[in-house]
Amino acid sequence: MQHDEVIWQVIRHNHCSFMSKIETGIFCRNPYNVTGVCNRSSCPLANSRYATIRDHDGVFYLYMKTIERAHMPNKLWERVKLPRNYEKALEIIDKYLMYWPKFLVHKTKQRLTKMTQMRIRMRKLALKTREKIMTTPRKEIKREARREEKAEKAAVLDKSIEKELLERLRNNVYGEIYNYPFEKYQEVLEEEGQNTEIEEEEEEEEEDYEEGEIEYVADDQFEEEEEDIEDMGGLALNHSHADDDNVGMDEEPEVDTGKRGRKSRKFEKDGVVTKSKKPRVHVEVEYEDGRDRQKAVH
Repeated sequence: MQHDEVIWQVIRHNHCSFMSKIETGIFCRNPYNVTGVCNRSSCPLANSRYATIRDHDGVFYLYMKTIERAHMPNKLWERVKLPRNYEKALEIIDKYLMYWPKFLVHKTKQRLTKMTQMRIRMRKLALKTREKIMTTPRKEIKREARREEKAEKAAVLDKSIEKELLERLRNNVYGEIYNYPFEKYQEVLEEEGQNTEIEEEEEEEEEDYEEGEIEYVADDQFEEEEEDIEDMGGLALNHSHADDDNVGMDEEPEVDTGKRGRKSRKFEKDGVVTKSKKPRVHVEVEYEDGRDRQKAVH
């Protein structure tokens, strides 16, 4: 049968896979240990009657082990679900551990208190926004860098191969012996056509900014002065004819026709002088038979 003292002597002095020795003391890694310390009263293996608290996804359970179930390893531990209310959980512990040793009852309640405080702190930290620091191994960084370099080289090679094949297809090197996706080839040609159109538009815009030929344009003020002079000449002629009519009606006509002729010729001369002659443009027309003809255009 099971003897607790023999089990403890073997575990303590020979070997225990759950024992952890560090500078501050000797601890136990067994998940059923109620205190976490490796000693005779807290060891779950060397005590046939034992109780502890465990957490499963935020729910606390009371685990109990008795000597009556030692021969059934699949039913060795009995567990009871504890409520989230701390006081009610303590009442359930007192109910199920009524006749157990005071040390186990006290350590079980102490473990429940610590785990409840830990759950409250975890809930507060979850509500706060904190930065998460992620570390990347150096080997992984180097591996990713090598993969990126290989991918870039493969992409450049694929582009050069595609360009060379399209150039050969455009030059009709293969003829009609190969079947290739015509739609893809047509798309590439359309893209190249669009690129050439854009380049031509840019060249035309640059040509617009180049220095053009020198041209001479008449001033607007000069044209207005010519129109004013013409209007004044016309008024002078009308006024002279009106004076002659008035003289004929009120007074006798002059006998000296020479003076009158000179006077009228003077007005006519002034009228002719005041009129500006517009320059004529001569256009040369060359026919197929070799004849040249000039045409004056007003």
